Formats: sequence, structure tokens, C-alpha cells
Amino acid sequence: MTESRLAEETFFRPVRPGNAFEDTVQRLLQTIRLGVVAPGESLPSERDLAVRLGVSRDTVREALRSLGEAGYVVARRGRYGGTFVADELPHPEPHDSPGPDSAGPDDTDLEEVLALREVLEVGAARLAASRTLSAPERDLVWRALDEVTGADPADYRRLDSRLHLVVAEITGVRSLVTLVADNRMRVNRFLDGIPLLERNIAHSDEQHRTLVTAILAGQPDAAAAAAEEHLAGSAALLRGFLA
Repeated sequence: MTESRLAEETFFRPVRPGNAFEDTVQRLLQTIRLGVVAPGESLPSERDLAVRLGVSRDTVREALRSLGEAGYVVARRGRYGGTFVADELPHPEPHDSPGPDSAGPDDTDLEEVLALREVLEVGAARLAASRTLSAPERDLVWRALDEVTGADPADYRRLDSRLHLVVAEITGVRSLVTLVADNRMRVNRFLDGIPLLERNIAHSDEQHRTLVTAILAGQPDAAAAAAEEHLAGSAALLRGFLA
């Protein structure tokens, strides 16, 4: 897959020294759960991660060991060994997913997350469509769209997250990628608390294609409108199931 390096550089950047272990785990989880590194793909080496995250190799090793115990990564030995994202990722535990019978985030949290998502992702779509994209960037967004379209339900959340992150990525604004990724992690905690509806997935596929087409055609207003409509659909389901 042809990829921009912006997302990789965004996630694999120095963490805060005061919470090196926790921040390393969070950063690695983001790369996995948002689809930056896909199931079956390898993570950078311990040495490379230590340099790029600005932590010790012991910290990286302990973070990877913890993620291995949680089922997110597997270690392989030999010439082509390393640390690889698990082929099948753990499903969120019920108590991690906000729902009508849980003690998760309340309606105010939901509305805040959705409002921020609209600001960030509609703006990202407009900005992406305003740029003259390189051939690798155009290929990146097309591939992300193709992967999520008709995806298996078990893989849909990750590939959907990846497409939305790619839209932010092709804006060329690193801080925007960080903000969209952080917000998407919060959105996914809510999405994990509602069922995947077959008709909604089909509708989302249509909206994704409209969004990507507008971006690649260089139509900022159309891209922003497509993003706004798509996010409104997700917001309606979340409010319906959780509010």
C-alpha cells in the first residue's frame, strides 16, 4: 500500500517523559485500533520505536509485552521476526463501551465528542479538497476507500477509522491528524456500544465514496457537505441508541 508518512510520523513521535510507559502504550494502541498499522503487519523494531518515541528500549519492550498479553500484538522469532499486530484484534469489553446500561460517559460527553468531530472532520474534508494532492496521496485515499467498502463487519470499525484518518492525513497538517485521531478514539468508545446495522454500513459506503470523489475532484464545498451529512448520520444513530 502506498502511504504518506504523515500519520506514521504523527503517532511515532516523542511521548511525555512523566508517563512514558502509559503514553507509549496509548500511542501504539492508536496505531493499531485506528488502522495505521493493520492486522498482520509489523510494528517498527524496538530500537526504532525507542528512538522515535524518545523512551528507553526497556519501556518499549514492557509496553509491547503488555499489549501482547492483552492480545493486540504477537512476537515472532527468526530472520523475518519482530512484533506484529495480531491477525484478530480483541473485542472491547462490555464495561469499556458506553451503553444504556453502563456507567460510561454521559450525554454531555457524547455531544461534546460529536461537536468536536464535526468541527475537525468537516474542516479536514474541506482542506483536503483544497489541496493539489500528489499521486501517492490520491492512491492512499482511494485504497482506504476500497478497503472499507464492503468490509467484513468484524473489521469495519478499524477500516472506517482508517479512511477518516487518511482524510486528515492528506491535509498535510500533522496537528490535525493528532486531533482527529484522539477524537476518533473517543468516538469509537461510543460506537462500540451500539450494533453495526447492515443498512447503515451500505449507506456509509455510499457517503464515503461521495466524500472521496469530492476531495479528489478538488471541490471543497462538496467535500465539506458530504462529510457533514455522513457525520450527521452517525450522530443520529449514537443519539438514538445512547442518549
